[in-house]
Amino acid sequence: MHLYQVLKRPLTSEKTVNLKDQHQYVFEVDLRATKPLIKQAVEKAFNVQVLSVNVMRMPHKRRRYGRRIVYKPAWKKAVVTIPANQRIEMFEGV
Repeated sequence: MHLYQVLKRPLTSEKTVNLKDQHQYVFEVDLRATKPLIKQAVEKAFNVQVLSVNVMRMPHKRRRYGRRIVYKPAWKKAVVTIPANQRIEMFEGV
């Protein structure tokens, strides 16, 4: 897997924006991505040093449309911690 395919999008909710004060940033990542691969992708894409990566696999969710039952697909998110003297500019001003 290419490094630029690992990170899908940044997650910006109220909780993830508050994590920015603790120098943690949250991304939606590919389901096949591993912690070392996520670390390499963030370091290359944003030119920062990554201290730790925590990964969570979010389960699929069931939705009903009348009688039909459909499933929203499962996805994976990663919480990336960087040093206090570095920032990811994409999250500034959110």
